[in-house]
This record gives sequence, C-alpha cells and structure tokens, in this order.
Amino acid sequence: MLALLHTSPLHVPVFDALRDAHHPGLVLRHLVDEELLARAGAEGPEAVAEDVGALLVGLAAEGAGAVLCTCSTIGAVAESAAVRAGVPVLRVDRPMAAEAVADGRRVVVLAAVASTLEPTARLLAEEAHRAGRVAEVRTALVEGAWELFAAGDTEAYARRIADAVRRTVGAEVVVLAQASMAGAERLLGDLDGRVRVLSSPRPGLAAAAAEVLRARGTDTDTDIAPGS
Repeated sequence: MLALLHTSPLHVPVFDALRDAHHPGLVLRHLVDEELLARAGAEGPEAVAEDVGALLVGLAAEGAGAVLCTCSTIGAVAESAAVRAGVPVLRVDRPMAAEAVADGRRVVVLAAVASTLEPTARLLAEEAHRAGRVAEVRTALVEGAWELFAAGDTEAYARRIADAVRRTVGAEVVVLAQASMAGAERLLGDLDGRVRVLSSPRPGLAAAAAEVLRARGTDTDTDIAPGS
C-alpha cells in the first residue's frame, strides 16, 4: 500500500486517476489534513513537524510501504520524519526538481501559495548540488490563483496558472511548484516547446510506486489489489 498525505481533498481524484492510468492495481490510502497547510503558511513548516511525524507513524502502522507527501510546503518536514515513521517518505516535487535542473540552467518557480516558494527554491538548489549543476532560480507568486482553487474553481485556477506561464520570460524551465497546478499543462500547447513546463504529480507518484515495489521485494504484504 502507498499512503498519500494531502493538504487538500482535491488532490485525491488527481492521484487516483494517475494510479489508474500508470500504476493499475496499486493500493492507495489517502489522508487529507487541510489544517497542516494553513498552519505551516502562517507559522512556518516546522510548526507542523510534530503533527506530520505522528501522521506518518500512523500510516506506517496501517501497513503503508511508503508515504508520498503531496504538499510542497511541508515536503521537507515530511521527508525528515522518515526515520521516525520507519518507511520511505517522499515529497512529491523532488523528482520534478531533479528533472528541472537537468533540463536547463534558468529555472522559474511559479506557486499559488507564497509559503511554497522558498521550500521549492531550496529543493531545486539541493538537486542542482546533487547533480553537480548550476541553476539560476527565480520565484513568482501567481496572484489570486489560490483563492480560485480554494473556492473549487479548478478550471479558472488552471487558466490563471497557464496565463502566468505564458507571461514568464527568460526561463528554460518553468516549475509548477504545487501539485494542484498540474492541470494548467493541458492549456499550454501554444508554447510549442519554447520552454519546458514541469509539474509534480506524475513523476512523484511514479517514484513512490517504485518505493512500494522495492519494499515488496522483502515484505510479503499485499500492495496490489486482488484480481489486478
């Protein structure tokens, strides 16, 4: 079983659809705690570290072979609790960050929530250092976008993000910092490859699914639904 820690219920169908398309039969356990993002945004990610750790321990006790944190704001806090949880804990945006620094030197991070900007920029710096590359990272907040998402207007949210991507200049790669922003990609065919636009859900889920499969190599617990 792969457990996913979300800070919005709107992420659940996104990851279910990706599972159905690319990892059929993988059992997902979704846990949504919206208050974590609100508190991390107001007080900083470390303010929720103890609660995140406790949630991860609980998910591991339920049988999770790995946990994927889909919130970029608290991703580093979740990763740091892996030893306490006793299972691999992945942040959804790390594979995207690794791809971004491999694809280009000039990277622009777009986010709908201000608290996501600094953690994502730090993650890109980590991945650039790991790869022995230099990345010039700029960040920008997409004003008014989060209010649309919070109201449940995901179409208007995607359009606002897509418009922000089109207005971005001087970038080889644009990183959509939050998993919720991935819906904008389908609106960006008019870019014609002039800039790479990367989002986190698909590569993040793939990395987490791989961790579950590795765990199954030494663990006989069933992570695939019967009949799959």
